[in-house]
Amino acid sequence: MLQKTSQVRRLIGAASVVGSAAVLAIGLNSCAMFQAPPQTTGAAAVTATLSPTPAYVAPTADAIAALPEAKYDATIAGLMPAGQAEVATPASTPSAAAAATFHLSVDAPLYGADRITPVARLAASNFLGDPTVVVPVQTDGEWTLILTPSRQALPSADNGNAPAQTTAWIRTSLLTKDADLVSHIDVSLGAQTLTIVTPGQPDRAFAVGVGAPDTPTPTGVTGYIQARYLDASQGESVYPIQLTSLHSAAADEPFGGSDGGLIGVHFEEENTGQISHGCVRLPADAITAVNALPLGTLITITP
Repeated sequence: MLQKTSQVRRLIGAASVVGSAAVLAIGLNSCAMFQAPPQTTGAAAVTATLSPTPAYVAPTADAIAALPEAKYDATIAGLMPAGQAEVATPASTPSAAAAATFHLSVDAPLYGADRITPVARLAASNFLGDPTVVVPVQTDGEWTLILTPSRQALPSADNGNAPAQTTAWIRTSLLTKDADLVSHIDVSLGAQTLTIVTPGQPDRAFAVGVGAPDTPTPTGVTGYIQARYLDASQGESVYPIQLTSLHSAAADEPFGGSDGGLIGVHFEEENTGQISHGCVRLPADAITAVNALPLGTLITITP
């Protein structure tokens, strides 16, 4: 997303972010690209098979703790690529405007398509130590399909076309609702715009910078804003970096960092044209508007 000069600035600014956040800031400059499969088109495409499953047996706390954590830099094969599972009842999939955010009281097991064997663990707190934002997209009684912050496959092992967004099943009873998501974000790569859509209000559109031709921004996919933090290296005019749940599909670590090829939405003085490594570059007024939206806000990227 940023050029190498920006990478140096982020290395300096990330010193105030502890633990995993410090690691994230080092690799954040790798924000890269994704060319999604054509069937993944927006929030309504995030679906999974709804089929009867055996009686649920909850894993023990020790078993949950032993599962790999689903976080921004993890790759977990048992997760499901968003929009690529079978569609059983598409009418049950909420629209972007009908989405809501939830949180966990304890770490929770995540399941793949069979909903029998847990494949990962979603921690109650994220890498910044804040409550993990959980965004469901479909509910089937005792089970809820959520978007996850992890990869399902590395691009190097998937012919440079790994899924940019993943999903998993979680027990509905483990989710506590926080708030409805009234607004959502649409990014058009062709128009090079970011639009904040709020029902009943005029759309707010901003010209933005997107991925260069050889490192295009993800397209035909919906993710969410999972976290944000300040980078002090940007000086007095500090704008939070918006970290999405989307990842690069073409390269494991596009800029040699360690953020898992995470896609970001961030302020940059050079913010028009096809100029980034896949992230979306925003002017000051646009990043201020996005920063006013709650975490969990869905972001759909279209051609």
